Amino acid sequence: MATIVVRQERPSVRIEKVNLTAIAHQRLMILLLLLVAISMVLMVRLAWMGVFSGARDSQGANMGGIPPRADIVDRNGVPLARMMDAYAISVRPDRLISDPAELARKLNEIFPDTPREEFYKKLTGKGWAYLRQRALPEEVAAVNALGEIGIEFPREKERFYPQSTLAAHLLGFVPVKNGNAYEGGMGVEAAFNDRLVDPARRGEPLVLSVDARVQGALESELYSAMVDQKAKGATGVVLNANTGEVIAMASFPVFDPNKLGKDADARRNNVVQARYELGSTFKPLSVAAAMDAGAVTSMAKPYDATAPLQVGGYKIKDDHPLGRWLNVPEILIHSSNIGTARIADAMGSAQMQKVYRSLEFDRRPSIELKERFPTLWPRDWGRITNMTVAYGHGIAVTPIHLASAYAALVNGGIWRPATLLKLNADNVPQGRRVFSAATSARMRQLLRLIVMYGTGKTANAPGYRIGGQTGTAEKPEGGRYAAHANITTFASAFPMDNPQYVVLTMMDEPQGSSKYPGVRTAAYTSAPVVKQVVTRIGPMLGIMPDERRDVDISELMPLLSQDTGED
Repeated sequence: MATIVVRQERPSVRIEKVNLTAIAHQRLMILLLLLVAISMVLMVRLAWMGVFSGARDSQGANMGGIPPRADIVDRNGVPLARMMDAYAISVRPDRLISDPAELARKLNEIFPDTPREEFYKKLTGKGWAYLRQRALPEEVAAVNALGEIGIEFPREKERFYPQSTLAAHLLGFVPVKNGNAYEGGMGVEAAFNDRLVDPARRGEPLVLSVDARVQGALESELYSAMVDQKAKGATGVVLNANTGEVIAMASFPVFDPNKLGKDADARRNNVVQARYELGSTFKPLSVAAAMDAGAVTSMAKPYDATAPLQVGGYKIKDDHPLGRWLNVPEILIHSSNIGTARIADAMGSAQMQKVYRSLEFDRRPSIELKERFPTLWPRDWGRITNMTVAYGHGIAVTPIHLASAYAALVNGGIWRPATLLKLNADNVPQGRRVFSAATSARMRQLLRLIVMYGTGKTANAPGYRIGGQTGTAEKPEGGRYAAHANITTFASAFPMDNPQYVVLTMMDEPQGSSKYPGVRTAAYTSAPVVKQVVTRIGPMLGIMPDERRDVDISELMPLLSQDTGED
């Protein structure tokens, strides 16, 4: 029997392998083409972003990772102002699907500080508009939950002040319009605008002389005192007596630069924009001028203060008359207008004007801020004017004027301009001599006496050797002085055996504190604030209390009576 073997046809493995290879190759080529296309899109996108950011750089947008505006930091590197990506909320009215009136109501519930009518106006307008700038993330989430496709949430570069209201008047703000930051509106932001937007220096923070810790302590004590005394406002300065650096500067009422309100008065920096007749705080300056002029040659020389001083039709009197002759230390301790006027009369107006001009009481204050008010300088400097300006009436200056003057009074006699920039030993201004070193040394003794035995006793902080002078002046109102409206000031320095800092506090129309109810003079309103401030900031500034040290006042003690004064 024959065996038939049937051969089964086998598929071509070669052909199948070839087909699979071709398919894989095709898919790989497609994938590569897609990758090339995506890469090209990304390259075009990056190139466009580079052109776009370069075009916007002149408007303050980011370029090359450098912020459009430099950060501002305090002397220890604490951030006070910086750029950040913030949320904004905008609307395209032509894309809205909700009823504008109902949407305006809901937006008003999320942002109660913005009237419903204002939202409605923007929602029914003809073009794109902001509903909110610098919005918080939770606010953005709340608006997004409304489900309105006509509302957008662009991210924009914003100027942010991480310390909120701290040093607001000093820092200022940057107005925002259409998402672009423009030049500073006031304060450091305006004064140093060119430096802050300089492309070559934007990556380098602007370092201020301010110490955020001291600033916080000053603001805290001023605000507490303002509330306690039911005052209209409060002002304060801490100044380095030997360099002119502003360590702290505060003015109340205050504002938040992150969210500007409509109250323009709250943005007024009273340290440089308010000029006052500063009363008895001028007396030490006048006595020092008389000492250098040779009009006062002995601390023991008595001056007649037994009765009001009549000069023509004008009568000069003391608020708390002692009815006796007073020597120089007693004139300052008891804050005698009569005694100070007699010293000024003996000196003459030429020397008084010379010293006051050297202290820049005849011009705007020397500090970098743009919002600086000029002083009120007497038009006619006759005999009576010379007497009254000696005790701070008939001339009006700003608090920074007075702080710089007191620095010269206690630091050895050298006046230097105030500055908001941190200095080092190599760039401290040379300044100019206003008082002799001997007179400055004597004034340190006299100012310490005022705090130990005179009108400044409530400012005496054990171990800190504070020296200073009170000043209570009535505010002008309707061409007359208002007896019910006082400006109270305490100008001081510490420690008086080696003065390092000037501290000035001022209360606007205080009504009396809980400790001294109804008493509205500087001795009981402004001086206690200095005590609180110095006690808090001394250790921050490296000055620890030491009751074993003090100014040597032994030679002046025999000249003092047992009277005490208040002003």
